[in-house]
Amino acid sequence: MKVALLQLNYTVGDLSGNAERIRQAVQEVAAAGAELAVTSELALLGYPPRDLLLYPALILKADQILDRLAKDLAGSIPVVVGSVLPNPIPAGRPLYNAAAWLEQGQIRHWFQKSLLPTYDVFDEDRYFEPGSQSQPFPYRGYRLGFTICEDVWNDRDFWQHRRYHRDPVEQMAQSGADLLINLSASPFSLGKQKLRVEMLGSLARKHALPILYVNQVGGNDDLIFDGASCALDRSGQVVAQAAAFQPDHLILDLAELTQSQGSPSIAAMPTGWPVEPEAQLYEALVLGTRDYVSKCGFQSVLLGLSGGIDSAVTAVIAAAALGPEQVLGVLMPSPYSSPGSLEDAYQLAENLGIPTLKLPIQSVMDSYRDLLAETFAGLPPDITEENLQSRIRGTILMALSNKFRRLLLTTGNKSELAVGYCTIYGDMSGGLAVISDVPKTWVYRLAHWINRQQERIPRSTLTKPPSAELRPEQQDSDSLPPYEILDGILQRHIEQHQSGPELVAQGYDPETVQRVLRLVEIAEFKRHQAPPGLRITDRAFGTGWRMPIAKRSEGIH
Repeated sequence: MKVALLQLNYTVGDLSGNAERIRQAVQEVAAAGAELAVTSELALLGYPPRDLLLYPALILKADQILDRLAKDLAGSIPVVVGSVLPNPIPAGRPLYNAAAWLEQGQIRHWFQKSLLPTYDVFDEDRYFEPGSQSQPFPYRGYRLGFTICEDVWNDRDFWQHRRYHRDPVEQMAQSGADLLINLSASPFSLGKQKLRVEMLGSLARKHALPILYVNQVGGNDDLIFDGASCALDRSGQVVAQAAAFQPDHLILDLAELTQSQGSPSIAAMPTGWPVEPEAQLYEALVLGTRDYVSKCGFQSVLLGLSGGIDSAVTAVIAAAALGPEQVLGVLMPSPYSSPGSLEDAYQLAENLGIPTLKLPIQSVMDSYRDLLAETFAGLPPDITEENLQSRIRGTILMALSNKFRRLLLTTGNKSELAVGYCTIYGDMSGGLAVISDVPKTWVYRLAHWINRQQERIPRSTLTKPPSAELRPEQQDSDSLPPYEILDGILQRHIEQHQSGPELVAQGYDPETVQRVLRLVEIAEFKRHQAPPGLRITDRAFGTGWRMPIAKRSEGIH
């Protein structure tokens, strides 16, 4: 029997559109010889649907569209579709995260998700009741063990710390499953794909069962899904893998897969997974930008081009995601902007083929100065005047965004956002913060990777000291530690939850540590008002970051 894994790009809440994507994919794989098709988790609603699940009308509509999809595919092969199942019992959450087996025009069976992740970006316990453990489902001589995403992430022999007491995979294996099929929506982060394959391989070897793993692909808000659906034989070897960062499907012959003993007769397919971490990061950001812009109803974007590395990398990503003609670079020089920065911005635009617009802000700065002269009389210039420049630029960019219906891309990086080295209502203005989860040192790594074959980002952009250019001779190092030191502290504090004493014990200067952690703490109010950013690390300033603003951090500093 041949099973098809449908790796598709879904839009959250687009029930009719998602159903049509599934219908077309099923017909395509059926024509190619598949006898069963399987989608990813919550495919009908798109993942993650979040508080859309609180609306009974949407759940009713999903039920109606699932019934219609079953009827539309009545003459085709069976398909297992990720969706929601209402809980008939008045106690508990109102829904199950589930998957429906559609066959001959009907919903023949439901499979329920057992383990509900409630950490980082996940909040499934808010909506779903834990499902009962299904038995293997018999079909054409095979006992198919269906699980949903988190159900496979709890093996006691792989994880030092388990989040759940139950192990659905172990229970399914003990019930006599011939193979495991996992419907997943696993977000991308750097290094996760390798971990995912290692974890699945460990499960396959432990239970001597082949595994079919189908993952969602595409960007939904801050989350990016990398796809890379795969099949592993009972020895844990990956014998087939779908493309990364694009829709695809795999068709697997279960007879060959279940008979394989480590030297599979199935030809190992090229993974299509970028080997270099910079390549993974680039592909993820391009996909996330493209989908966020299009799924929000925009066709084009704009951004401020300062001649700096952050705006340069953001422009490269936007041009790759949408096409150069859909990206407008806006130059807004002030008296403090260096001629070299303007030259770099124009050279970048020429290299990428994106149009530009130059709007000097000197006259607007003079207007603000004159307006506030009496009020500020006797007070020396300080960060107030610097922030005014940034806010003038933010206002201009938002005006252009409104007038021409171009989504404004914010260009700040994770290091700046972490310590508040950014201006609220200024350079933080926008609809999408493309690199807000990319540390500054990684921005440089990505820029060098972009230039690996030809110079797209001007060399001088990579070599000059980073600066906001809001006062004469300003450099980032005037306000911050060197980025190599800053990013090391931030990564350990934000992603590994290390305290000040732990950081000092690793050799960091105590005064620098205290200063950086204090900056992280007082910048929280800014992050609560920042635009959505694309998540590429295990700990991003997005839906998974739930830090209070008004607080004391006793014991952390």
